[in-house]
Amino acid sequence: MFDTSAIVNEFLCATPLIVYLLVLGLMVIESSFIPFPSEVIVPPAAYLACTRHDVSIIVILLAATAGALTGALINYGLSYWIGRPIVYKFADSRIGHACLINRAKVDRAERYFDAHGSISTFIGRLIPAVRQLISIPAGLARMNLGKFVIFTSLGAFVWNSVLAALGYWLGTMVKPADLLEYIERYNVYLTYAGLAIALVCVGIIVYNFLKPKGKAI
Repeated sequence: MFDTSAIVNEFLCATPLIVYLLVLGLMVIESSFIPFPSEVIVPPAAYLACTRHDVSIIVILLAATAGALTGALINYGLSYWIGRPIVYKFADSRIGHACLINRAKVDRAERYFDAHGSISTFIGRLIPAVRQLISIPAGLARMNLGKFVIFTSLGAFVWNSVLAALGYWLGTMVKPADLLEYIERYNVYLTYAGLAIALVCVGIIVYNFLKPKGKAI
């Protein structure tokens, strides 16, 4: 659906403003119901922050997180207003399948949300196949909007930081012509990193829930 090599090349020759706008716009797409890999958005932009002094890694992270939140709010809002029957009808449609969405994926995201509650909108941002869809059950459940924005933003920022770290590191060792090849090569490690961070977060939550409470004095 998207020519990832063309997108990477567009980043490499763009002005700083265009880089930031590309990150913002493409992350909106990536975080909504349109399939698009964030792995070819943030790392090339972070690569530029390492190799060019006119591109800011901080602005890239803020733009990527703002874009991810905007896309997530689109899914949240649509699910909130149209309800479960229409969401599943869309998932069963040809258009839904063209967007790589089906009933099984939506059902998996909804069960994940039911099992983990509001915090799933944070943890889900770190897990492949759940990341783009976790906003749908949040909208169906009419999760508090403030909590949704906070958890989604935090999760998106953590994931974008992982992607940016990879891109910045590649900027110290890889030629521009080889960037996409290395991003694809390390993509599986990005998945492992996201899952590891998610497990750590779950562990901290479980520990805080189970640890003995101090006695009041």
